Parts: sequence; C-alpha cells; structure tokens
Amino acid sequence: MLALFQTIDLALNLYTWVLIASAIFSWLYAFNVINSSNQFVNSVGMFLYNVTEPLLRPIRRVLPNLGGIDVSPIILLLIIFFVRSLMWNSIFPLVA
Repeated sequence: MLALFQTIDLALNLYTWVLIASAIFSWLYAFNVINSSNQFVNSVGMFLYNVTEPLLRPIRRVLPNLGGIDVSPIILLLIIFFVRSLMWNSIFPLVA
C-alpha cells in the first residue's frame, strides 16, 4: 500500500512542476520573451497546454472574471497540496 501512495504522491508532485512550468511558459509567451514561431517552443507550449488545461478549465468556469489575472493554477496547486496532505496525514495512517 505504501508503494501506491508513493506513486500517487510522485505523480501529484510531477504535475505540480508541470503546472508551474506551464504558468511560467504562458508569461514568457505573453510578453514575447520566447519566439512563438519556433517549432520546438510551439511543441512545448502545446504539450503544457494539453496536459494542464483539462484540470484548469473546470476551475476557470467556477471562478469569477478577474480581468486579466488567471488564478486557476494557484487554486489547482492548493487542491493538489490538500490532496497530498490528506493522503499522508489522514488516509495513510489508517491504512498502515
């Protein structure tokens, strides 16, 4: 059972870093720091968008419009932190 919890925790940790990378990439793209016509940059951007958008879209539907500020990645990071804390502090001690 420990291996399952560690694998889920690793996946959530990796997704956290992908989410942070996606946010940084979107800032760099918005301020024209990176070349959007570059094939590699475009591929990385599409990968990050396709990986993060399925979980960010429902959060964006619920949140009110805050102008140009997108807080959905922060909300998702808080949810991931909550799930990881719940998993290790509440569920795992009951299983072990």
